[in-house]
Amino acid sequence: MNKFNSTFYLDDRLEQSHLEFFKNMGFIVFRNFLSPQKVESILQEVSTIETQLLKEGVQKINGIPLKFGKNPDGELSIQRICFASLYSNLLKDVIGDSRLMHLKDFLRPFDARINENEKDGLVINNYVRTKGSSFSKMGWHTDCPRDIFLGQRIMPMLNIGIHLDDCPAENGGLRVLPGTHKQGVFKMLFGKKYFIDNEDDHREVGFDINKGDLSVHCGRLWHRVKESPLYGLESRRRVMYIPMITGKVSPKNELSKTPFYHRISSKIKI
Repeated sequence: MNKFNSTFYLDDRLEQSHLEFFKNMGFIVFRNFLSPQKVESILQEVSTIETQLLKEGVQKINGIPLKFGKNPDGELSIQRICFASLYSNLLKDVIGDSRLMHLKDFLRPFDARINENEKDGLVINNYVRTKGSSFSKMGWHTDCPRDIFLGQRIMPMLNIGIHLDDCPAENGGLRVLPGTHKQGVFKMLFGKKYFIDNEDDHREVGFDINKGDLSVHCGRLWHRVKESPLYGLESRRRVMYIPMITGKVSPKNELSKTPFYHRISSKIKI
């Protein structure tokens, strides 16, 4: 495994060095995007949302299934919450941060947007390795096939991650294959076995992530989440993802059907 060592910060605009790095690599990490105090307030808010959803017995939001598992105490938990900002003004403010709007420059000349009602909205992932966990890793994939399943043209997009836990590369976490965002459609669709392939790749890059860091990757980039070698709370890795998208506006609502790719992913052991 190679390790990402560059240090970038996101302030009032994207620097030319940011644009060039992203163009070549297909990803970038900005350090200290949120303060530790802000992260803690977000974690408290997410806990409140999870409690509410469990109490109400919610299984899907806008047609997208929640992913359930067990926390380190053996209690039922939600390991993937979609459209989370619809339940929280605090989370709405986080994804409305003006600094995130500068990321549109990565998608020029396309007109890009963050929309909490499209795709899966703001997603909260809670990776943890316990006996009852159903979500401790995620196999290699790109974010583009969902457009194909929806009968749409593959459009440029970014996946923006706000990291809520410290996670050194040795503890698993995000892995990417630099430069694969430039690949052709055939390699993008068949370069690896989607979500099934969890094998190490000699080209992959890992990250020493600190809570509050911001990661951005191109939707065409091959990436995965490597399972932690640890168990319980030491293995936990929580991250918020919001897509920045282009093309046709396609909002979801309570009447939206479950997309095909979510139906089949529930049957694949990853």
